[in-house]
Amino acid sequence: MGMARLIETMYPKVKGVKVKATLIRYADDFVVISPSLEIIEQCRTAISEWLKPVGLEIKPEKTRICHTLKPIEYNGKIEEPGFDFLGFNIRQYPVGKYKSGKTGGAASRLIGHKTLIKPSQKAVAHTEAIKGVIKQYRTAPQSALISRLNPIVQGWSNYYSAVVSVETFNKLDAIIWHMLRAWTVSRCEKASYEKLSNYFRPGTVKLSNGKERQETWLFQTKDGHQLWKHSYTPIVRHTLIRPDATPYDGNWTYWATRKGQAIDTPNRVAKLLKKQKGRCNWCGQFFTPSDLIEVDHIVPRSQGGKDEYKNLQLLHRHCHDDKTALDEEMMLYS
Repeated sequence: MGMARLIETMYPKVKGVKVKATLIRYADDFVVISPSLEIIEQCRTAISEWLKPVGLEIKPEKTRICHTLKPIEYNGKIEEPGFDFLGFNIRQYPVGKYKSGKTGGAASRLIGHKTLIKPSQKAVAHTEAIKGVIKQYRTAPQSALISRLNPIVQGWSNYYSAVVSVETFNKLDAIIWHMLRAWTVSRCEKASYEKLSNYFRPGTVKLSNGKERQETWLFQTKDGHQLWKHSYTPIVRHTLIRPDATPYDGNWTYWATRKGQAIDTPNRVAKLLKKQKGRCNWCGQFFTPSDLIEVDHIVPRSQGGKDEYKNLQLLHRHCHDDKTALDEEMMLYS
């Protein structure tokens, strides 16, 4: 019996009755949510007993009991509202009636607060990693620094792009701008507009959603190699999976469409999935969640095809290999 099953057994779901306790686990991290402090303590005791036979225990220094809306006193200590889980901070905030959440159901009513999920303070400290890279590359070419920073910034902002991160993204961009300004000063001594303009230039940024953004002070090289900012990553809310959906139900239309809504799906792949209605243009089969999908040029670029949407299509990787082999064979005969 797993931990989740243990909690379900202790507090089984009853139709029409609010769930008393819910356990959410990812690897060795887990959180138990309940409206009752007494139930939370009972769950803590039960999980501690469940871990003993396998030689594990709950670490007191990594365990918190708190309320998501207001501070509480627990074991003689004031616990601030909200908790961190997997790099996110989950907390509820009191709001007026126009922004308040609702209980739902036929007798829905305002609850006077709303739940916000943001990057945790510990996660925001990734600026220390960026600071270390900037220090390490203090004598390197600007292009080398940009190439090293871009994967760090893009990876971090993609992870938090489904939650309330706009304010955090802007704050981090401001901090990094000052770090980079200090980096330029260390290379050309006393800063001046003329010297800074060798590293910060006006430019146009193409965002992942296809839109363009004008920047006055963009950290980029003369040939246009740009630093990606956190704020360039669009916020896209996570779409919940339908409760009755499973990858084994054969509903490939649903799963192919959902793949186009995933946060990590490139914009042009999402557009092509929608255009092709979730099917591979070569074999005609639906894309499944585990399929490897590749973008193919209908008319190969080696034969004059352009890199534009009307010349692009999505294929399974093995279908792409077959088409490429056929394209090459046709070139030999032409």
